[in-house]
Amino acid sequence: MRLVIYAAFFAMLLLSACKYNKPAETAKNDTYYTCSMHPQIMQDKPGTCPICHMDLIPVNRSNEAKDELMLSDEQILLGNIQTDTLGRALMGDKVVLTATLNFDEMKVNTVSARVMGRIDRLYFKNTGDYIKKGDHLFDLYSEELNTAKQEYLAALERQQALGNSIVDFEQLIEGAKNKLKLWGVSESQITALAKTKKFSPLTAFYSTASGYVTELPVKEGQYVMEGGVIVKLADLSTLWAEAQVYASQLAAVDYKGVATVQLPDMPGREIKGKVTFANPEISTDTRINLLRVSIPNTGNRLKPGMPAYVVLKSSGGNAMTLPVDAVLRDGKMAQVWVQTAKNTYKRKMVETGLESGDRIEIKSGLQNGDVVVITGAYLLNSEYIFKKGGEMMEEHKH
Repeated sequence: MRLVIYAAFFAMLLLSACKYNKPAETAKNDTYYTCSMHPQIMQDKPGTCPICHMDLIPVNRSNEAKDELMLSDEQILLGNIQTDTLGRALMGDKVVLTATLNFDEMKVNTVSARVMGRIDRLYFKNTGDYIKKGDHLFDLYSEELNTAKQEYLAALERQQALGNSIVDFEQLIEGAKNKLKLWGVSESQITALAKTKKFSPLTAFYSTASGYVTELPVKEGQYVMEGGVIVKLADLSTLWAEAQVYASQLAAVDYKGVATVQLPDMPGREIKGKVTFANPEISTDTRINLLRVSIPNTGNRLKPGMPAYVVLKSSGGNAMTLPVDAVLRDGKMAQVWVQTAKNTYKRKMVETGLESGDRIEIKSGLQNGDVVVITGAYLLNSEYIFKKGGEMMEEHKH
C-alpha cells in the first residue's frame, strides 16, 4: 500500500514538471545563438564559437518578420551598417551617362566585287590603313570580264573592217562597253583598251571611297563572288558616342538639347554634339536603352573604342534621393533596407528615377522620413539570404 502511494506521488510530480517546462522549451526553440564574427554558426544553447571562441549571442526568431532581419550590436558595428533619413533634395540639372565612341555607320562605305573572280593582288592589307578615293585597291582575274573585253574589241574590229553595213556596230559597241562599266571597269580603262587593242588577263580596280580600313575579309589568291565584300572604309570625320541609359532616366533626358561629350583620356576636353538616335526598344533583361550622340572629330584625334561620358540636360527639381550605393539593383528590381526598430531592418521594393552624380531619385516605395541603410546594404542582403534562403528573395521579386 505504501508503495502504491509513493508511485502515485512521483507520477503527479513528473506530470507537473512536464507542464511547467513546456513554456521554457517553446522559448528555447524561439531563440538560437550565433557568433557576431561567424553568423554561419547557429546553436540552440549558449556557448562559444568553435572558430574564434567568442561568446555566442542570442537571437530571437519570433521577433523577425518575413522580410525583416535582426542584428546584434556587434554585427552592426562589424558590418559598418549606417543609416540616413530619407528627405527631399535638389537633384542636379544634368544626367551623366557612360558611353563609348564608335564609327558613324552612316559614313562607312563598302567596296564590293562587281564580278566573280580571283584576287590576284591586294595593295592594302592592314586594318587601319587609310585609302583615298581612286587608289589602286586590287587586281582581279575574271573569265567573265576577259570575255567581255574580247567582245568589245571584236565589235570595234568588225566596225572598222566592214564600215557601213546593215549591222548597227555602234549599238553592239555600246552594249559591250556598258557591260564592262557594269562590272566596274572605268571609262579611262575602256578608252585605253580601245586604243591599244590589247588587254591583260588581270583587271585593276580602284577604290570608290575614302576612309580607314575597318574590315578586310579577303586575301590574295581568294575567289570572290559578285557582291562579295573586298574592304570596308570608315570616314572618321564624325563619330558616335553611344551611351547606356536606364529606362527610369529616359523621361528626364532633354533630347532636343545640346549634349556634351567628355573624354577621360583627354582631360579638360569637351565636345558639343546632339542626340541623333534613341533606341525605341528597351532591353527586357537589363532595362537599359541606347542613346547615340553624333560629334565632330576634328583632325581625327578621337578613336573608336575610346571611353566617354555624355552629359545631358535634365528636368532636375526637388526629389527624394538616396546615395546610389543604398539601392540594390539587379536589372529586374530595385530594393533598399529600411530600419524599422532598434537593430531591425526590413527590405522594401522601390522605383528609381533620375541618377545624378552619387545620388539617385526614389520615385515610389518609400516615404519622406524613412530611415534607410546607406552603408552595408549588400552585407544585409547577404546575411538575409544566408539566414532565410534565396527562395524568399525570388518570391519577393514576383
